[in-house]
Amino acid sequence: MDREALILYLTFNYIPAPFTIYQGMKKLLPGHYLLWEKGSVSTHKYWDLTANGPSSSTDSFHHNSQTLRQTLEDAVKIRMIADVPLGAFLSGGMDSSIIVALMARNSGKRINTFNISYPDLPMYNESSYARQVATMYNTDHHEIRLDSNEMLRIIPEALSSIGEPFADSSLLPTLVISKETRAKVTVALAGDGGDELFAGYRLYLGETFYKYYDYLPQWFRRHGLESWIPLLPDSRNVKWLEYFRRVKKFIRGARGDLIHRLFLWREVFSGELITSLLKGDLETDEAYPGESWLRALDHWPGDDLNRLLYVEVKDSLPCDMLTKVDLMSMKKALEVRVPFLDHRVVEAAFRMPGSMKLKGLKRKYILLETFKDLLPSIIHRRPKQGFEVPISTWLKNELKDMLEDYLSPQLLTKQGIFSSEVVESLKRDHRQNRRDTSWLLWNLIVFQHWYSSQR
Repeated sequence: MDREALILYLTFNYIPAPFTIYQGMKKLLPGHYLLWEKGSVSTHKYWDLTANGPSSSTDSFHHNSQTLRQTLEDAVKIRMIADVPLGAFLSGGMDSSIIVALMARNSGKRINTFNISYPDLPMYNESSYARQVATMYNTDHHEIRLDSNEMLRIIPEALSSIGEPFADSSLLPTLVISKETRAKVTVALAGDGGDELFAGYRLYLGETFYKYYDYLPQWFRRHGLESWIPLLPDSRNVKWLEYFRRVKKFIRGARGDLIHRLFLWREVFSGELITSLLKGDLETDEAYPGESWLRALDHWPGDDLNRLLYVEVKDSLPCDMLTKVDLMSMKKALEVRVPFLDHRVVEAAFRMPGSMKLKGLKRKYILLETFKDLLPSIIHRRPKQGFEVPISTWLKNELKDMLEDYLSPQLLTKQGIFSSEVVESLKRDHRQNRRDTSWLLWNLIVFQHWYSSQR
């Protein structure tokens, strides 16, 4: 097992290229190809955004909007060319709704759309938004109701389909929707990439808030906010406690330079926690290789927001989001196509200044304004919600036995990789609602499943 890759996994929930969990084995970097010729192997870069210059365009908002509309619509039309049945994932978010709208405008027949719903968990249920879009475009809409029992059944299949630890919990609904979609069509279009190109995640708002937070006196931040806010309880399953969790995350990451803040807002296990968690010959002072990795990607010469987006496009998009979709869709022999990641759309997005993407607290501003006329009005106002699963709730209920089986003190002591005391503390905090450690616990469960499959 590769020590640095393990630390990267604990940090990010995935292992970025070129690392793998195995020593001496590497992944091919995004934008590269490998050539084997006459017994020798070489790798070559075939595409990179940096070849297209910095995002210093002085073009007007109208010009950029027109270019985006024409380019994305053409990207959708190209990806609708197929000799097999075609459909689309429709979460009810802006990105997938735009793709469905453009498909409907360029199709002579009804589009098949597919959505996951959690009827018993309203915080995670976006199906009403998807229905609005499906009604507007008269799609043949398929709503897949997912309950805890179904999720329990698919966990072994999903985790057995990964070759190394990979803890993005949306792997699970992606497998379900891929299975149900494949029963009707062979190719599906998806909205992946929109958040990374046009600043859709809450993380980017952190930069906006940071500019104001940085004006506060240091003594007030250090001895006031940064002292008592971490003591607040938090939970992903209770709305007001979820706000506490976000504030705590922001406070933790509101220091250092741009890349340091990005790293702290994205990390799952902190460096300090990793150092206390790892045991034996895996102990290391090198608790922050993730920050070094992100810094190595930071060579976009544009404004700060586009610098952040460039790092996301080079790292989390291919290594997490696209890996998840590829693993689960191909498991069910479903081909997923992503129009937002047509290279022309990507290049056009990075010619836009960040101020067109994030305007005040309005994320993906130019994207919404460009396609506003194609979307139901409710989509204009709805908050961003990721393709998440209620893993926090399930770890306290349906997945409680799995948690205890994989993370029992006896098993951890026998393995000698993780400190059983630290893991017990994480379990106790989550169980007693002191703080939501569900992502950390799920990260360790996924690792344990992978590790047990190697024995």
